[in-house]
Amino acid sequence: MKPAILIVDDDGVMRETLSDVLKKGGYEVFSESSGNGVLSIIKKNIIDLILLDMRLPDVDGLEVLRKIKEFDTDILVIMMTAYSDIKTAVSSMTSGAYHYINKPFELEELKLLIEKGLETKSLINEVRRLRRQQKEEDQDSYIHGVSPQIQSVRELIGMISKTHKTSVLIQGESGTGKELAANTIHYSSDRNGRPLMKINCSAIPDSLLESELFGYERGAFTDAKSTKKGLFELADGGTVFLDEIGDMNAFLQSKILRVLENQTFMRVGGEREIKVDVRIIAATNKDLESLVKEGIFRKDLYYRLKVMVVEMPALREMAEDILLLSNLFIEENNREHGKNIKGFSGEAKKLMLQYYWPGNVRELRNIIERAMILTDQEFITPKHLPFELKQTEKYGQGAKDPELLEISEDMSLDHMERVHLSKVLERLDWNKSKASKALGISRATLRAKLKKYNLSIN
Repeated sequence: MKPAILIVDDDGVMRETLSDVLKKGGYEVFSESSGNGVLSIIKKNIIDLILLDMRLPDVDGLEVLRKIKEFDTDILVIMMTAYSDIKTAVSSMTSGAYHYINKPFELEELKLLIEKGLETKSLINEVRRLRRQQKEEDQDSYIHGVSPQIQSVRELIGMISKTHKTSVLIQGESGTGKELAANTIHYSSDRNGRPLMKINCSAIPDSLLESELFGYERGAFTDAKSTKKGLFELADGGTVFLDEIGDMNAFLQSKILRVLENQTFMRVGGEREIKVDVRIIAATNKDLESLVKEGIFRKDLYYRLKVMVVEMPALREMAEDILLLSNLFIEENNREHGKNIKGFSGEAKKLMLQYYWPGNVRELRNIIERAMILTDQEFITPKHLPFELKQTEKYGQGAKDPELLEISEDMSLDHMERVHLSKVLERLDWNKSKASKALGISRATLRAKLKKYNLSIN
């Protein structure tokens, strides 16, 4: 899009000359002979810079400058002035003018001043954009919750963030916030000023994933018309987040291992090694230890990744966080949809707390958004909640299999979980792999719970 410049001068020859020069320079040009017509033009058009004569027939140039800045502080204004007006022109700088130029002036001098002005504006806009982005990312990089599990996760991430290159493996079910944990690690570390590049290893075909990660040289394959940098190269100095790494094929696993060991790689079709400085954060909802035993995932890569392991707990394990997170999502949706929902009715709260939450925090967010759209009342009631939540009235928390667990009103959450674990394990002959899948948790989480409740085969 061409930068737009408005010329304000009562001298017709000056306006025409400047218009011709600036149009040839690739600018979109508007012109006006009086000060009173300026506001009409800037209200109807997006103007980047104004060349404003100090002396106009109907109104003083400084007054026009004041009105321009009241309307839009981002429009650059260069004052054009005769030598006798230099003091006034200098004082205009305090009123918001970008610069001034003395008449008569050389066209090349004016063009250079315009170029520098527009370049300055572009840099200011970029800084603002990056600040907005940083603010949004910082807001999206805080893990909310008061449960002991979440507090432990925050403490661990705080320690990891103080390290520079330590690789991290984030494990947990789908929807538990693994990407949020990666964001938090990156933006809390000294790498936060450099890129965080993300890729979902299960969402991209194997044939394309290598090129996305490592880039390619021109001519490396039929469609490689030019050289392309990959994520590792683009993330130099920052972090690469490899989501669902358990789905990566063995060939690419070996290449990732090389980056972890040497911080070097080669583009597809390349002949020279490229050195980078990146931290690798990997995430998975699969049991990598089991995949290693099955020969699907490289053992050496597994141990290089799991220098630090972050276990993201399932939402059903954090009853005290369900309503806290729900209220945060309600506030978020109130802002988004212009509503003023205050919370849940008593019955709706009960359903929220009883539900199994197989989709974890992601499912919770989606259900809240759905309920917010459906209700025009002050509180979300059971009728605004989906069918599956209402089924838990019959079976209680963990209602995937109603026969596994009988709930009494005086049963604590820990007791309930212990009983449920015992019955699932007994039904599956204490096969921990099958039990972890049936429960929707990782083997590591299952082991921790067995230890916590002192459960073992009799």
